[in-house]
Amino acid sequence: MTLTKADLVQHIYKIHDNDMTKAQATEAVEALLKIVKDCLIEGEDLLISGFGKFNVKNKKARRGRNPQTGQELILDARRVVTFKPSGILRDKINGK
Repeated sequence: MTLTKADLVQHIYKIHDNDMTKAQATEAVEALLKIVKDCLIEGEDLLISGFGKFNVKNKKARRGRNPQTGQELILDARRVVTFKPSGILRDKINGK
């Protein structure tokens, strides 16, 4: 199942249908995603208790090869986002 921003908005709206308009639910989702993006762009770790931790890691430039042609090339240094689920989430995923 793919979960889109529209799906998130719909779920939040359904849960809070008496307290929140759809526009407010949209604003809440957009605000959360902006906070997450800004945090990761700054290179900071993002910990969401009971869910997990997002880390930004720096990868060095390295040798690689094009799988279609076999030609060797240098892959640029880059930053990647990794995610480590919390123990609580991991246990729920594994049915514990």
